[in-house]
Amino acid sequence: MKNSTKLLSVDNHNDYLELKTDGANFRIYLLDENIIRIRATFDDEFSPEESYALVKTAWPDRTDEFMKDERTRVEPIKIDLQKADDGHYTVTNGKYTLHIYDDPFYLEIVDQNGHVVHKDLPKRPYVEDDNGRRIHYSQMGDHEKFYGFGEKSGVLNKYKRRMRMHNTDSLGWDAKRSDPLYKMIPFYIDFNTDDNIASGMFYNNSNDSVFDMDCEHSNYWLRYSYFETDGGELDAFFIGGPTIKDVVEHYTDLTGKSAMMSMSSLGYMGSTMFYSELEEGDDKAILDFVDTCKKNQIPCDGFFLSSGYVVDEETQKRFFFRWNKRRFPNPQEFVDDLKDRGALLAPNVKPGILEKHPDNEDLSNRDAFIKDHDGQDDQVNQYWGGPANFIDFTNPAGRKAWTYYLTKSLLKYGITSIWNDNNEYETVDGSAQINMEGHKDRKMDDVRPLMSTIMAKVAQNAVHEYDANARPYVINRAGFAGIQRYAQTWAGDNNTSWDSLKYNIPTILGMGLSGVANQGCDIGGFFGPLPEPELLVRWVQNGIFQPRFSIHSANTDNTVTEPYMYPNYTKYIAQAIQLRYQLVPYFYSLLYEAHTTGAPIMRPLVYEFQDDPNVSEESFEFMLGHSLLVANVVDKGQTEKQVYLPQGSHWIDLHTNQRYAGGQTITIPVDMGAIPMFMRSGAVIPRALGLTNIHQQTIKNLDVLIEPTQDADFTLYEDDGETMAYQKGAQLLTHITAQAQQDGVKIAFQRQGNYQTKVEVMNLSVYCPQMAPINVTVDGVQLHRFLKKDDYESADEGWWFDGETRQAKVHYRNPQNADYNVDLEFTMKDLISIQ
Repeated sequence: MKNSTKLLSVDNHNDYLELKTDGANFRIYLLDENIIRIRATFDDEFSPEESYALVKTAWPDRTDEFMKDERTRVEPIKIDLQKADDGHYTVTNGKYTLHIYDDPFYLEIVDQNGHVVHKDLPKRPYVEDDNGRRIHYSQMGDHEKFYGFGEKSGVLNKYKRRMRMHNTDSLGWDAKRSDPLYKMIPFYIDFNTDDNIASGMFYNNSNDSVFDMDCEHSNYWLRYSYFETDGGELDAFFIGGPTIKDVVEHYTDLTGKSAMMSMSSLGYMGSTMFYSELEEGDDKAILDFVDTCKKNQIPCDGFFLSSGYVVDEETQKRFFFRWNKRRFPNPQEFVDDLKDRGALLAPNVKPGILEKHPDNEDLSNRDAFIKDHDGQDDQVNQYWGGPANFIDFTNPAGRKAWTYYLTKSLLKYGITSIWNDNNEYETVDGSAQINMEGHKDRKMDDVRPLMSTIMAKVAQNAVHEYDANARPYVINRAGFAGIQRYAQTWAGDNNTSWDSLKYNIPTILGMGLSGVANQGCDIGGFFGPLPEPELLVRWVQNGIFQPRFSIHSANTDNTVTEPYMYPNYTKYIAQAIQLRYQLVPYFYSLLYEAHTTGAPIMRPLVYEFQDDPNVSEESFEFMLGHSLLVANVVDKGQTEKQVYLPQGSHWIDLHTNQRYAGGQTITIPVDMGAIPMFMRSGAVIPRALGLTNIHQQTIKNLDVLIEPTQDADFTLYEDDGETMAYQKGAQLLTHITAQAQQDGVKIAFQRQGNYQTKVEVMNLSVYCPQMAPINVTVDGVQLHRFLKKDDYESADEGWWFDGETRQAKVHYRNPQNADYNVDLEFTMKDLISIQ
């Protein structure tokens, strides 16, 4: 065993600091004022720099050519090495100071206020055990709140958890206990509730690893947590805060922001394995599904096509890139028929190519496959359907071959949505040789979760190569840190149960805190029996708030889960999905926020209300963006629901319009149609009332719900929703602010961008809890006040006060000028005084 107990030497290279100890050697980079890199190796030399996860570096990297379209090379903060009076060394990036202690050796990071935000475990900070595993021990102090870790089961806070980092095909996983799952993101947030300070730690290591957050105890040491990896270096990036929001933003500065998907990706996506496994008529069954949704007033914008579409008639094996012409006689006609119905098609593809596949030999000749341990032959391992070879996405030849087959079999039909499935590479031997951009010096165990991430980038690039103006919609099951840059993701094949409905919520919230803002779980459960009516309704009512919204199933009782399958309950499901579509402008703006800042779309309460000590353990209530608290019914048979409303805001029940003070738990009645939602004070929610298809309808009437008793602030994002024109400036940001003043409310609209909005009519619904306005003006022009709702609704412009909701309803033609104000005057009108 090697243990770093003493500092032997310090060498300042200006761009980085080099440390030698009696165990590991270190390189320390001050990447920026929020990120400190601490790279440790127990080998004689550091490995070559090679990362598919980082988009921000300060050093040359083997992957720079492949990543050149998204990587930024920065100058690190220069090292100013200081020696303290007691002999230890310090360096600072301006916001954080790194203390380097010599005997015993350990590192400590302190913020500007003197708070210790990270400390190695003295006398056992960095260890290589006798099995070659490398371990970083951190002293915990009194910390008991840890969030993130990527895709994990159970509650939000992972204190007292021991979690494995590994990609696995977890069919029917237990939402409370299963570990590991499909994705591997070795990043976490440490929230110190005593000092109200958050920080993060990301380990850029794609070998199998383990996090232990105070499960293990030893009488010889103070409380500790640790990261243990089976191989590679201990390449740790400290991520500064001080808020959880800051940590997530800075972490995604390092690993990338979420891809800007098409607006239609936020619609309801139908899916089931059942329809693509019929003996024939599969295309008609899917078209009928879309038609039946429409007949039941259920909006639908796409269909995820399971892999049955490539089943070979003779062998009954899945031969990707070859359509089953009995099930789908005319793929082009099928794709076009779906488009005519306002629905995209996202076909399923998998990276394992069966040995019996007719194109296997061609792919081998193109050097597309991972090689065996000596690099001579294609690696063969078990896959779904039998022995298979696997695409090596670290190989330029493999990427080129995959792009060729995607194009000839899918993209040529106008398909721009690719569903990457079963891409964990779980069964591939760890000793198999990978290409690693031509260097051929890495094994499968070093890069397993990276394969699925690169696969998503290749799909994205392939769509762009075929149609430079098309906006790719890529869906991935597996991935590593940075997968958010390319794909919408989902948590694989969940089990059909009430536990899955409930505990899938913190799984998605944890992914959001791990940089993956665009995530979801199969609604209704993928694996298990048909969900009972109540469970399906509650699952849909919860699922409409997930960025990825799809009902998907492979039921174990010869059934198929469909949104209209229980006629007596269809109205509840239709109403919920209609609500989802009303919120599309809000969702799309949140997606843009994720794309530019890394902010999650579904957010744990602690993300928005870090100052409230009552929310740090909350796993099942969540915020949708900044403005909307959701407290869904997720337990069977409930007739009333307890809801905690965080401190720092007032809250409006959007069902009853009742107003509550924050910092209390309330009890509300719930029936089968209940979707408990609460709007916070100082909130803005843009809506598209009446929207039923994103592909076919243009949002010409925008309804903006505003709560102005606290200063409100929201940025509405608009573009064409489907092309890459937004990258060339064809986008519109409308910054909406609302401020309460002594005699009224001023609502300002400030526009930025070149995109010409399609919104023709603006409808404002402004909460007025104390009194109704006396006058409303738009851009200085007074609007007519209507006393009757019918007169208001039939007029082109004007306003009306709705006493039931206590909202001032205002509508007007959307001004063409860049900036304008809407002013609500609250001067009391004197009706009885005699002058």
